[in-house]
Amino acid sequence: MLGINGGELLVLLLVAALVIGPERLPAYAEQLAGWVRRLRDVVRDTRRRVDDELGDAARDVDWAALDPRRYDPRRIVREALLEDVGTTAPPRAGRAAAGAATGARTGTARTPGGLSGPAPFDDEAT
Repeated sequence: MLGINGGELLVLLLVAALVIGPERLPAYAEQLAGWVRRLRDVVRDTRRRVDDELGDAARDVDWAALDPRRYDPRRIVREALLEDVGTTAPPRAGRAAAGAATGARTGTARTPGGLSGPAPFDDEAT
């Protein structure tokens, strides 16, 4: 919490109480309590709206995996490179050679990624 430990927070609260004074302290405490209640209501309403908007898709999200403290670029690159496009296992040298041989026999052209045909083209792209 802002790099303040318990002892420093206690000193700051004591100084604030002395500066504000005993006659205005209850009014400021009530105002602070109102702000906390409003903030809690805003958070609750925001969570409810997100749940309503996203529905079941929000419940399936692994929020712990999106924690920036768990960010590891090596893991992300490794998962992206090993991600299957449509096969059950990543192609290896032996399998790619066997696939090229079967593709030559059947007359279909195969690319290393297993995709065939022209590259996708978007008419509306700038």
